[in-house]
Amino acid sequence: MKTARLHHTATLLPNGEVLVAGGGNTKGYLASAELYNPATGKWTFTGSMQTAREGHWATLLQNGQVLVAGGINVNGIVASAELYNPATGTFTATGRMSTGRYAFTATLLSNGEVLAAGGANYGQGGLSSAELYNPATGTWTATGRMTTGRYGQSATLLQNDQVLVAGGYTAELYNPATGRWTATGNMPNYHQDADAPLLPNGQVLVVGGNTNSFPELYDPSSGQFTAVAGGGVNFAARLLGTGKVLVAGGTAGYHPATVNSAELYDPSTQSWASTGSMSVSRETETMTVLSNGQALVTGGEHISNGIATELASAELYTP
Repeated sequence: MKTARLHHTATLLPNGEVLVAGGGNTKGYLASAELYNPATGKWTFTGSMQTAREGHWATLLQNGQVLVAGGINVNGIVASAELYNPATGTFTATGRMSTGRYAFTATLLSNGEVLAAGGANYGQGGLSSAELYNPATGTWTATGRMTTGRYGQSATLLQNDQVLVAGGYTAELYNPATGRWTATGNMPNYHQDADAPLLPNGQVLVVGGNTNSFPELYDPSSGQFTAVAGGGVNFAARLLGTGKVLVAGGTAGYHPATVNSAELYDPSTQSWASTGSMSVSRETETMTVLSNGQALVTGGEHISNGIATELASAELYTP
């Protein structure tokens, strides 16, 4: 990449390029954004965001634009939001969230709206509030509050159009038809900042997020989580076109150092297998599955001997 960054976002655009935006490094919070072109393997700068931010969320809308919202910067927790237009390569302001949020989730619903839930704000701990962004009006409106305040949670749109939010030991479901949340099965392990990809069979794999966390499966038909043997402590997991889940990077041990190992989870056998390692060990990286089936890993930080270094490097995994 042109700029080293962590806690940034990476979004696959309809034209096959990847938009990387924001984040931070030793120079501070970033407003810059850049595009990765899989056809050339090169990065180019695109228009910068109007507000520097890290720990924000980026959501591809049904109209092909990207909604960037929330985060944190030198001025504190951010409530502003903006839209990236791939046709012009520019960001423009859109409606502000009612509450500034950091380490929250923003999920595209089947009706085209975006559900922003939870997160952290100064003096409030984990937020239980949630709100909806309407692309047609560019405005946010409050929706039902979660049963538990939380931040660093995962959010997964299920096949029944409900949203599974999971963090800590608890999880709950958002029903867009009613705008209400209901508790669902508890997780046997503690998870924070985990990834939770939807599997082809409709189940959800929750992986990573804590040194002692083991992966687990959520079954919407039973509303229960079950532990899955194997797997490591990793911080990027995505479903590949092969139907397997690629899990890579993260930290290991009680004196954290980043790892470069990667594994594949096979839902059909509920088993793990090692696969090729990354060239650089890293955490807080992004992983994006490209249109050609490869997985692009970008940025993050490398930790060795207690020294953390932000990364500008990127690499490709070929199934």
